[in-house]
Amino acid sequence: MVTFRFHQYQVVGRALPTETDVHPKIYRMKLWATNEVRAKSKFWYFLRKVKKVKKSNGQMLAINESRTGYHNMYKEYRDTTLNGAVEQMYNEMASRHRVRCPCIQIIKTATIPAKLCKRECTKQFLDSKIKFPLVFKKIRPPTRKLKTTYKASKPNLFM
Repeated sequence: MVTFRFHQYQVVGRALPTETDVHPKIYRMKLWATNEVRAKSKFWYFLRKVKKVKKSNGQMLAINESRTGYHNMYKEYRDTTLNGAVEQMYNEMASRHRVRCPCIQIIKTATIPAKLCKRECTKQFLDSKIKFPLVFKKIRPPTRKLKTTYKASKPNLFM
């Protein structure tokens, strides 16, 4: 089984009730983080930036597991799970763009149908009759009697 570094968390919180606002608005965010503590930290970071609610003036209601300037990107990945695709995205951003994990803000994740794919790197795998070359083909002996541990010559792997 594959273990993923990043998991999706759904964090729900609000500002503390006051005399003027007895029922403050509840905010829910879906975040990708390595653990629950970092998910809470990201929640308060975004809430402080967007809605001016600090951690000292707010409360958590629920947590469910499920370099220069700002640059928006659209990425497509092929994977069997959403967690796997997010893991690929973090790895690619770290390798190609030298972006650290805390600097990445995921706005939306979605599973899209084949006809909506835009990137060539994902379109090349959409053909139903796709074929892959067998790169490492080792010829096996026809009978068990001809099988030996050590051969006198190296196997020819290029055909």
